[in-house]
Amino acid sequence: MRDLVERIEIDAPAERVWAAVTDWTRQGEWMFATDVREVGGPAQRLHGRMVARTGIPLPGGRHLGVVDTMVITEWDPPRRVVVQHTGRVVRGPGIVEIEPRAGGGVVFTWTERLHPPFGVVGEVLAALIRPFFVAGVRFSLRRFVRFASTYAA
Repeated sequence: MRDLVERIEIDAPAERVWAAVTDWTRQGEWMFATDVREVGGPAQRLHGRMVARTGIPLPGGRHLGVVDTMVITEWDPPRRVVVQHTGRVVRGPGIVEIEPRAGGGVVFTWTERLHPPFGVVGEVLAALIRPFFVAGVRFSLRRFVRFASTYAA
């Protein structure tokens, strides 16, 4: 799968945007069909660990979707965090970068460098789901702009 890079402008200070994006357990408030839990304590640090579930909840507490395990491999507040996806299906780095703009606000960049499993079959499946993945990320980032603009811990 080719890299996915999305940039948005947010009229909020870098520190607030940073706090909002790294409040992992609240990610479900803006990330489409996703909930996150931290593993082994707070994950706002280098080597912090999380597990996300993205998909559709089913009756009986089951879930139709993807489980995404992650570890933070770079932590440079309030500018950059790299989250390494370590699961069986979702693998590769996710990168968030926050750059202050002249005059206020930030440019927020979300990058995913995912490596599909299962060889050629995985590449074909990734190409088929990419338009839906991109649409979901864009939808989520529009929601994140509102979330970050009014974020309070």
